[in-house]
Amino acid sequence: MPSSDAAPAQQERPESLLTVVIAFGANLLVAIAKTVASLISGSASMVAEAAHSWADTGNEVFLLVAERRGARKRDTAHPLGYGRETYIWSMFAAFGLFTAGAIVSIYHGITELGDTGPAEDVLLNYIVLAVSFCLEGTSFLQAYRQAHGAATKRRVPVLRHVLESSNPTLRAVFAEDAAALVGLVVAFLGVFLHQVTGLAVFDAVGSIAIGVLLGVVAVVLIDRNRRFLLGESTSPELEDAVLVELLGREQIERVTYLHLEFVGPSRVYLVAAVDLTGNENEEHVAVRLRDVERSLEESEYIEEAVLTLSYPGDESLVPTGGEVPEVVRDGTVEDVASGGAGALRPD
Repeated sequence: MPSSDAAPAQQERPESLLTVVIAFGANLLVAIAKTVASLISGSASMVAEAAHSWADTGNEVFLLVAERRGARKRDTAHPLGYGRETYIWSMFAAFGLFTAGAIVSIYHGITELGDTGPAEDVLLNYIVLAVSFCLEGTSFLQAYRQAHGAATKRRVPVLRHVLESSNPTLRAVFAEDAAALVGLVVAFLGVFLHQVTGLAVFDAVGSIAIGVLLGVVAVVLIDRNRRFLLGESTSPELEDAVLVELLGREQIERVTYLHLEFVGPSRVYLVAAVDLTGNENEEHVAVRLRDVERSLEESEYIEEAVLTLSYPGDESLVPTGGEVPEVVRDGTVEDVASGGAGALRPD
C-alpha cells in the first residue's frame, strides 16, 4: 500500500479524540450554565436545553470509551480487531441522546403547555444562550474542520462525508453540535416570544421542538451505527482504489473477485480472488499469496487481507470507469478518480 496512507491513519484517531474532548468540555460548561438559568427562570425551553446539554455531556463519555476500546489491536480472540466496538458505544450515546434529551424535552414541553406565568429573568437566559452558542460553536468548528479535511481528500461534500463516514465519533459530535446550535436558536425564539407576547405556550413549544430535533438526530445516528454493526459495504470509489492498488502490484496479473467490509473506523476486511503472474507450482503460489497479504496488511487501513486464486474462466474486474488507470509499480496510485494516492483511505 502507499506509504503516504500511514500518516493520515495515525493522525485520524488522535484528531477524533481531540474533537470529542473539546465537545465534552464545551457541553459540560454549557450544561451547568443552562441548568442554573433554567432553575432561576423556570423557562421550559431552557429546561429542554439543559437536558440536551447534559445528554450531550454524557454521550461524550460514551464516545471517549468508544475511541479507547475501538483502538485496541486485534488478537486471537478478535481476529478482525475491536473496531466494531466503537459503533456499539456510539450506539449507547445515540440512545442516551434520544432518552435523556429528546424524551425529557418533549415531556417537559407538554407539561408546560398550560402555563400562564410571565417570562422571568429573561436577561439571564439570553446571556446563557449567547455564551452557550459561542462554546457550542467552538466545538462544532473543530468537528467541521476534521470533517472538511477528510471530505476534501475524498472530494465529496462535507455533509455527505459525515453521513457516510465509518468514523462514528466524528458523526456523533458533528450532528450533536449542529443540533445544539439549532436548538439554541429555537430556545431563544421561545424565550423571546414568551417575553414579548406574555404567552408561555411559545416557551413550551420551543421545548417540544428541541426534543423533536434531538429525536431525529438520535434516530439517524442509531441507524448509521446499526448499518456498520451489520457490516456496511464500502463505496464504489474505495473499491476502485483498492482494485487499482491490487492490479498495480507486480505479483498480480488480474483480479476476479473483491469484497471489502468495514470492521471499524477507517478499517476494512479485504477478500480477493487473484491470478498471479507466472506459472509456479502450488507451494510457491501459496507463499506468494501470503506475502501479498502481509504487504496489504501493513496498511493502516486494512485489518486483514485474504487472497485466493481465481478460477481460469472467471471474468476480470476493472474499475467502474471501464479501464484500468495507469499505476506506478511501487504501489502509488496516480490516476484514481476519488482522490489519487490518498484514495485508499476508507473514510
